[in-house]
Amino acid sequence: MLIFMVKIPDVRNRLLAAASSVLLFPVVVPASVAVAAPTPAVVPCPQASVPASAPSRPPRPSPPPAAAEDQIVGGAELATPGLAVPAGAAAPPEVTATSWLVADLDTGQVLGSCGPHEYATPASVQKLLLTAALLPDLDPQQVVTVTKEDLDIEPDSSAVGLLVGGQYPVETLWLGLLMQSGNDAANVLARLGGGAEGRAGGVRAMNEFAEHLGARQTHAVTPSGLDGPGQFTSAYDLALIARACFAEPDFQRYALTETHQIPDQEALGRKGFQIQNGNSLIDRYPGALGGKTGFTTLARHTYVGAAERDGRRLVVTLLGAESRPLRGWEQGAALLDWGFALSRDASVGRLVEPGELTASPSTLPSAADARPAADARPAAGDSLPDGLTGPGPLLVAAVVGVGGLVVLIVRLTRRARRGPGRRRRGRS
Repeated sequence: MLIFMVKIPDVRNRLLAAASSVLLFPVVVPASVAVAAPTPAVVPCPQASVPASAPSRPPRPSPPPAAAEDQIVGGAELATPGLAVPAGAAAPPEVTATSWLVADLDTGQVLGSCGPHEYATPASVQKLLLTAALLPDLDPQQVVTVTKEDLDIEPDSSAVGLLVGGQYPVETLWLGLLMQSGNDAANVLARLGGGAEGRAGGVRAMNEFAEHLGARQTHAVTPSGLDGPGQFTSAYDLALIARACFAEPDFQRYALTETHQIPDQEALGRKGFQIQNGNSLIDRYPGALGGKTGFTTLARHTYVGAAERDGRRLVVTLLGAESRPLRGWEQGAALLDWGFALSRDASVGRLVEPGELTASPSTLPSAADARPAADARPAAGDSLPDGLTGPGPLLVAAVVGVGGLVVLIVRLTRRARRGPGRRRRGRS
């Protein structure tokens, strides 16, 4: 018996040469055997300077560990804590938001983003998730009686001014929620939509709908967006939620309503009053379609806004912003201007469709699935030893005898690259 004293790379190279010499037809080696492209460097997002007199940010709550499969939802280019913009695009405006995203409401194409899958605290933009989850199921003409528990909200937090024992149409509650950011209205609507489970059932419905949308980094604890332990979202998830809202004609009408009269409560001896829309975008930005503002001391300023220009509808989401030098809606307007200036085919990813990620296990995205079809780079973390590089598929013979060589090549490759298991990245 002959024993060859050679290194594994030499064996591999000779086996490949032998296989190619008797090649009958090509077989594509699985992506797991291909080499990963280098991880691109993180491009910092343009950040506006916050005045020294601005209040300091409170400590950021610790988010859940970031799962790699969640980071690539919508495309591999979105798996970054930094900037993702189309090649050759003008630099986006400087904003104070810690994360943001601009997308086309109709096509779902993501035009640009900053840390789109970074966890953040939602504040009142979470009311959009409540709306998306429950609006289609509640009769706008139904009259609801407010309970004492419905008014269990933080002192001095935003409220419509609902009264215990007061009776209000559901449509009025939606208007109070979206125009006045009423936390009291959020509690009533969640209770109503939660059925026998009450408010808790409404929050459960919100989380189930977020999962249906593919908003994997969103978890609601309160229906209003008032801070709660373990409550998070992301700029990407907010775009999915906003897209679902703007698909509802009633939401579009509510979001653009400038004033609304809260009805008299004759049985309680109280007169009605007028509320105004708190989203300045609708009367200061041409083509505005509406959106939602938010603020808590912990979340800072959050914002979702949409507008139409030349038949093109864009949405912007931003989280963790300060109100100076620009307020949240003004930062959103600047990003919308930037998005409208891009070509219609500009894209760094896409918004997944409702139900796409939950239809079946086979539909869940992988690193390879998230890339454009023309991009043959392998999944992140895979590699070949000793300098075998390049995204092109290896050609091997599939004839008797050569098939055994192919199996050996794969085994040698896997053994050479075997190492510690992959770990999820965590942030705090």
